[in-house]
Amino acid sequence: MVVCLFRVGNSVSRQTCDKGRAFGVWSARTFAGRIGRVAVLSRIDADSAEPIARRVFRVLRAAIVSMQFRPGQALSEQEIADQLGVSRQPVREAFIKLSEAGLLTIRPQRGTFVVKISVKQVLDARFVREAVELAVVRKSCETITPAGIATLRGLIAAQRETAEDPAPDRFLELDEAFHRAIADAADCDYAWRIVEETKAQMDRVRYLSLPHATPLKRLIAQHEAVAEAIAARDPARAEAAMGLHLREILTSLPELATRFPDLFHDDGTAAPAAAPARPASRGRSGGRRVA
Repeated sequence: MVVCLFRVGNSVSRQTCDKGRAFGVWSARTFAGRIGRVAVLSRIDADSAEPIARRVFRVLRAAIVSMQFRPGQALSEQEIADQLGVSRQPVREAFIKLSEAGLLTIRPQRGTFVVKISVKQVLDARFVREAVELAVVRKSCETITPAGIATLRGLIAAQRETAEDPAPDRFLELDEAFHRAIADAADCDYAWRIVEETKAQMDRVRYLSLPHATPLKRLIAQHEAVAEAIAARDPARAEAAMGLHLREILTSLPELATRFPDLFHDDGTAAPAAAPARPASRGRSGGRRVA
């Protein structure tokens, strides 16, 4: 059982409900229409060896990234503590860490608010992620095992099974697992941690974009191109395929910033008018990108 927080306008009601049923309601609606309306926070397991403050941080970060908490929304320390079944202290500690991560802003005497999406931070995070993951995917072509290739193909098959689900949650879990599996194949755990720490703003845009601004079938086809290039041990082709995939967000970002202006922070950075052209090729394999 979980505690469900239903928000309509400025009124809030809470009730205990079955987790599967709660997510069933979530999945039945268009994603854009449910941003910030339903927050489902499971009570913290008191028997876990992981420190409570760390678990609270993970739960709240996931709720922010998945848009259960709307950008700009005020968060109540006491309300969240009640939902999670913890004291206010670990929630306060989590708020501070989330503020340091750029996901919350704490305003003395005014409250704590979910930071709106910054176009500049999204573009900066994409730049860092591309730089890291292009190096990782090249290395994976040298180090991946047959079992690693089978893992990538299995994740793509699972992604196809989720393509008709209107809620993006499961697909994005599998997408994350796909990219992580490539990092594992390249033995680049530290590099993946850098990606994880920088991509929260990107992830919020990805939740907004699926499946409406970015068709899932397009992303799956891009994953297939990456996986097959790795399986062929062709680093130039794998890098080109991964670069194209990671630039997909540049296609959806302008549309989303226009469609949901209240979710974005006006930091003076204009969303790109269009995604860059497909990476230029050198020779038959596709070569390196041209900046």
